[in-house]
Order: sequence, then structure tokens, then C-alpha cells
Amino acid sequence: MSENFSEFHDELRTVARDLLGKAGETAVEWPALARAGWTGLEVGAGFDGAAATFTEIAILLEEIGRAAARTPYPAVAAAGIGALHLLEPNSRRDAVLRETVAGTALPVAVLGGDMVPAAGGETACAGTGGIVPTFELVQTGPGILLSGSAEYVLDLPAATVLLVPARAADGTLGIAVLEPGAPGVRITEQPVVDATRSFGRVAADDVALDPQSFLPFAATDRPLRHLYDRAALAVACDSLGIAAAMLDATVDYARVREQFGRPIGSFQAVKHACADILVELTIARQLVAAALTAMAGTSPDTSRTVAMAKSFTGEAAVRIAGKAMQLHGGIGYTWESGIHRYLKRATLNRSLYGSPADHRRELAQRYRDH
Repeated sequence: MSENFSEFHDELRTVARDLLGKAGETAVEWPALARAGWTGLEVGAGFDGAAATFTEIAILLEEIGRAAARTPYPAVAAAGIGALHLLEPNSRRDAVLRETVAGTALPVAVLGGDMVPAAGGETACAGTGGIVPTFELVQTGPGILLSGSAEYVLDLPAATVLLVPARAADGTLGIAVLEPGAPGVRITEQPVVDATRSFGRVAADDVALDPQSFLPFAATDRPLRHLYDRAALAVACDSLGIAAAMLDATVDYARVREQFGRPIGSFQAVKHACADILVELTIARQLVAAALTAMAGTSPDTSRTVAMAKSFTGEAAVRIAGKAMQLHGGIGYTWESGIHRYLKRATLNRSLYGSPADHRRELAQRYRDH
């Protein structure tokens, strides 16, 4: 992150921590996020936004992970607004952007959480970056029909607008803009062990679209891959926040918890465990920062750096949360400690948008290809 904006970033982090802290374990109210300017942070000034970058969004995503907060903001900010920015400008897209900034719309891009790059990458899926859309458009006389499904779509139950990546019959890639209650659209909530997030399955069975509802991607290289990378990096930021929270909680506990008449933080084994957590957290932070820099500069290596950040940070957060639970002793396994919330969230993050094995397999394929 640029040092020129370090003061602004520190202030943004402080405000986010205060806002999320007031919500506690309850869901963060969406109007409160809109009033704080979060919904328009990455949107241009022409839509009443702040014209910031994904780097600023990443700060908020990390703080949401640190608080294990219940909010659809990650799905809207990372994939929803990201998808809208990739589309050709038109009145429908612009209206959704304005409503999102105002806090009256929650656009969710229909990216399945179990989605991973297809085998063969660019060769198998030319123009998609290895990401295959699971929805297809079929022209039937004057009408257009949309069919397909996606599993484990993050924050789908909260969506007021569905942004469905789809491929037209002529191969054109774009986004179908749908209302959740449109005829032929079926949404089913999918429960997961992590109670801080919501997921759903969406299926479209020959849903009739008017021509203005399918918006083609702008002349962007690999738009679906870019959208997938944003979603994966957002989860890595969340995992980074989880790891940071667990380190802080463990160090604070080790300072006050006494055993044999002295704080347990003075014991060598505890010191070494906390040092190991700090090392993993530092590496994860560097990898996430490198991925953010690559994404901001539209580097051709963005997918590679995102894969590295997602794979390492996803695993590290699970290890750190597990170690934090162990270092808290018996109380760490109780419901009241709250550590279980972070461990469950970190475990889910590890598999969202590709497991560490999926990303490392893709990295290995890239090195073999070169």
C-alpha cells in the first residue's frame, strides 16, 4: 500500500474497527455502512462515490475478518461492484451503481464458492482465464432464455440484484441482471457451519430476459478471471483479519493468565508459539499486499499472486486460529471465548474460491507451461 495514503488508511481502519465493534456478534446494519461511505468507496465520483481503489476496500475486508462480522459487504464490494465495473456503461448498469452507493441496492455476483479454474486454463477456456460460466443464454425467436445454476454463492440471501455471469450463443460473455424474485429463478439458502456468513444456491430454468438485461463485458482481458481473482483476494483479506485478531487475543491472554505464579506469556513454549504465529501472519500480509499491488497495476501476474496469497493465507488462518484455541487452554474450547467463530470462519475461507491445493495445482501448471 502506498505510503502517500498511510494516514488515510490508518484513519479508515480505525473508523471501521469502531463501527464493526459496536455491532458485536449481531449483523451490521447495511444503512450504517452506506452512511459511512463504504458502499461507494470504489465507485466513481459521477455516481456519488469516493473513486478509491480495491486497496482501500481490502482494509475494510480485513477489519470485517478481524471482527468476524456478519455483513454482505464483502460479496457486494468485491464481486458485485467489481462485476459492474467490468460492464459496458449503460443506463441499467449506471442505475444499479447509483442505488448501491445510496445503500438501496445489494448487487451480488453469482460466483459459486466452490468454483475453481478449469483444467487446461487458457487453452480449455479461451478468453475466460480458466473460469467457465455456469449459465448460458439461448436465443428463441425474439426472446432470450437464461439457464444454469451455482452453488454456495456468498451472501446470496441478502441480494436485491443478481449479477449472473453468462455466455451467449455467439460466445459473448457478459452479465445477466436479474431480480431475485423473477419467474424461473429459484434461490435456496445453504446452511454452513460458519454462523457469521450466509450462502445460497441459485438456479435459472429458462428465465426470460429482455435484451437490456444482458450486459456484455467491456473490452477487458479475461473479465471472468479478474472477477474470480477479486473474490479470492477478498477472502484472503478476511483470513488475514482473522489471523491478526487471533494473534492479538492470544498475546493479551498470555499476559494476564497466570500459572505457577507467573504469566504464561513468560514460558518459552508460549513465546515460541506466539512468535510462530507472528511469522505466519507477516508472510501472509506480504503476500496479500503483493496481490493488491498486482491487481491495482493490472499486472499479467495478478492471478499468480492472488493464488499465492489465497493458498497461504487460507491455510495460515486455520493454523493460527487452532493454535490460539490451544494456547487459551480449556477456556479456548468454550462457547464464551468466541474463538470457535474465528476457527469456523477461517476453515470456510480456506475452501472458498479454490482450496490451497487447487491454487497450488494451478501455480504448478503455470510453471510447467513456461
